[in-house]
Amino acid sequence: MPSTDFSRTLPATPPSDTPILHAQAWSFGYPGRPLLRDWSARIRPGVSLVLGGDGAGKTTLLRLLAGALAPQAGSAQLLGLPLPPCRSPGAPHVFWVEPRSSGLDAVTPAQWFAQLPALYPHWDGEALALHVQGFDLLPHLHKPMEQLSTGTRRKVLFAAGFACGAELTLFDEPVAGLDRPSIHHLQAALAGCARQGARALVVAHYEPLPGVPWRDTWVLPD
Repeated sequence: MPSTDFSRTLPATPPSDTPILHAQAWSFGYPGRPLLRDWSARIRPGVSLVLGGDGAGKTTLLRLLAGALAPQAGSAQLLGLPLPPCRSPGAPHVFWVEPRSSGLDAVTPAQWFAQLPALYPHWDGEALALHVQGFDLLPHLHKPMEQLSTGTRRKVLFAAGFACGAELTLFDEPVAGLDRPSIHHLQAALAGCARQGARALVVAHYEPLPGVPWRDTWVLPD
């Protein structure tokens, strides 16, 4: 089994209390389906959890945090500056990729990984290699993404997200389609990131993953 010891690759720096993103009084909903009302949060460095059942709005909240959606009321600051609506995908401070997006179907993981250092100034090639090994992605690097299973495609996104160095990284439905060794690797990687002082990772799931020291948890009502 690949090593999941991140002590040599992730510094044990106590997370700061200075928020990466500060959301203030957000409201958002769809016709006949309100999801957020006057929601505020300080997204601090470390690993935090958005908790809720199916249809609670977890993915919508991640899209709002990424700037892919704009709140219908409220404001937000990212690294002390206003979060502009509808941020461009690949903005250097935020990592968010829709797990079911077809935008990457034609490229291989190797081709996509090669594009990302130009988008993320803190890209870490050694971390990428670690996660490619840990998620057992070597046999899949040269297959088009559209040929990958749901779990393998999600592992590609995780490897990129951990390696990108973006101050705010967002992961949705983390264990969907994952095999048990990959779930263990994911949990160990998240636990390692919890020791970092500079990045905030937000995971949306229906239950907490064991072994991850969650910094903050936000529960969305079903």
